[in-house]
Amino acid sequence: MRHGSIPGTRGRVRPLTLFGDPVLHTPARDVTDFGPELATLVEDMFATMYAAQGVGLAATQVGEPLRVFVFDCPDDEDVRHLGHVVNPRLVTADGVVVRGPEGCLSLPGLEAGTERYDHAVVEGFTVTGEPVTVHGTGFFARCLQHECDHVEGTVYADRVEGWRHRRLMRQVGRASWHRPG
Repeated sequence: MRHGSIPGTRGRVRPLTLFGDPVLHTPARDVTDFGPELATLVEDMFATMYAAQGVGLAATQVGEPLRVFVFDCPDDEDVRHLGHVVNPRLVTADGVVVRGPEGCLSLPGLEAGTERYDHAVVEGFTVTGEPVTVHGTGFFARCLQHECDHVEGTVYADRVEGWRHRRLMRQVGRASWHRPG
């Protein structure tokens, strides 16, 4: 992306990978080529995230098994955080554990109370291979942990337990987008 450009404006909206697709439960591969294909993928991911009205999107959610995610997410103080991380690594998740409503573009229209720490730090790289560290608190910390889960092959539904999990799975079964496997 050019400095100062609005992410996603040159991208194309890709179809979302929906819950049940094996790519969502497979750990993604490290990015080794920081060339134009990666820049195009990130641009497409922003376009797709904005079209779906999300706050974060991992490459696995557009069917690409690569360790990349994008975000445009507020924290609890309503400060906007905009960016992307290639080969992300969650280095810190600490503070207070908060159960809050969590949704996912791969489970459209659904959400469940999910426990997450209220502070997170992610390290990785930009599309040009520059090191980057992203600090998040509150809702943005939840977003960072959620997207790091995606690149590890985990969706938030995997973290929901007990009756909340059973209810969520019933909702998935009734969802118009769900295709039983």
